[in-house]
Amino acid sequence: MEKRRLSFWEIWNMSFGFLGIQMGFALQNANASRILQIFGADVHELSWFWIVAPLMGLIVQPIIGYYSDKTWNQRLGRRKPYFLVGAILASVGLILLPQADLFIAFLPAIWVGAGMLMIMDASFNIAMEPFRALVGDNLRTDQRTLGFSVQTALIGFGAVIGSWLPYALANWFGVSNAATEGTVPLSLIVSFIIGAVILVASILVTVLTTKEYTPEELASFEAAYTSEDTTSETNEKPSSLLDIFEDFKKMPATMRQLSWVQFFSWFGLFGLWVFATPAIAQHVYGLEHTDNSSASFQNAGDWVGILFGVYNLVSAFYAFALPYIAKKIGRKRTHAFSLVIGGLGLLSIYIMPDKNWLILSMIGVGIAWASILAMPYAILAGSISPKKMGVYMGIFNFFIVMPQIINALIGGPLVKYAYNNQAIFALLISGISFLIAAALVSKVKDIDDVIQS
Repeated sequence: MEKRRLSFWEIWNMSFGFLGIQMGFALQNANASRILQIFGADVHELSWFWIVAPLMGLIVQPIIGYYSDKTWNQRLGRRKPYFLVGAILASVGLILLPQADLFIAFLPAIWVGAGMLMIMDASFNIAMEPFRALVGDNLRTDQRTLGFSVQTALIGFGAVIGSWLPYALANWFGVSNAATEGTVPLSLIVSFIIGAVILVASILVTVLTTKEYTPEELASFEAAYTSEDTTSETNEKPSSLLDIFEDFKKMPATMRQLSWVQFFSWFGLFGLWVFATPAIAQHVYGLEHTDNSSASFQNAGDWVGILFGVYNLVSAFYAFALPYIAKKIGRKRTHAFSLVIGGLGLLSIYIMPDKNWLILSMIGVGIAWASILAMPYAILAGSISPKKMGVYMGIFNFFIVMPQIINALIGGPLVKYAYNNQAIFALLISGISFLIAAALVSKVKDIDDVIQS
């Protein structure tokens, strides 16, 4: 028995919820550091607050992957219950994060904000992991690159909307981006509320339009599944959550090889997300690292949102080209090329003469971002048994969150003591990390390429 070939629009609807997830994620990425600085965090402390994001991924994704593999609900299916609940919880965090000062009578705003950041990250992880597994569940081998590329395109479009929304509200619709000390501008508060509404609405599109295979159908696909690089345990049912550790030890060789590529890719991304606002405020706008309440700082924060929107917009369109490029030169070369372009883009930030030239840097980052979101998963899916797609997609997330945790622990001290509070150097390290990841792609074995050849 073989999986049905899905139409483009079926694949589009299946991944549509990622538009809302990434809109919320983009609002967080572009503005969380800015909000935390407004609430009193110093630049070298930012990575310590951000550590909750990868920690939530480390804890939540493998657990959700394990249980989503074992779930079947007659009404909602296998993966959909999880990303529906995740979306609802994430929307609560989105609404409350920029309004953490409302709780100042009970706790300092900085701690309430950090708590909302933790809730958002846990919820995004609850929603994201089953979406990755859903693509692996529903698509044939020859449609996986297209599936992850469509998912990446929707991620890009959602991130553009989320990244540009605060700037658009402030500059096109007249919503104030001015704020007194210790308070978040109205334009940011409204942006996060809009993001919460769109997040839930887009998830509902996927829930209402996508059909999942039943356990019996998946079992028939499992019987037909063969791969020289798949764990021999695929015909055994996991008996407990602790079996995740056994699965980790028996992960396919392709996953081990990809783990190093993921490590350096996400080490670089985390540095960009945490330090872009202070780096650009200092290096381009000429502000001191303690200047967190001025109009110039708010303008710098809005411009970072525009830049993040640029790289996500580029990634959305580049994602559509990825299947064609990969077909010509292979997934591995496509990913390596994209990472090199992204690394050069990050390094170029240091020499750009003004804020407008940074758009060119972000074009390079967008090319890498599209490939990071698509190529590793497309390569990985071919090495995993369909029966363990969820748990291995969750375990694969270890190699996304561990580099972020390491960066979170050392990034702040490096900025303070090694870089003299000049956050621009954190972005340069991110660029070097991308180049190292590109070199490591050559060590990866793409099982689908071997089978198809």
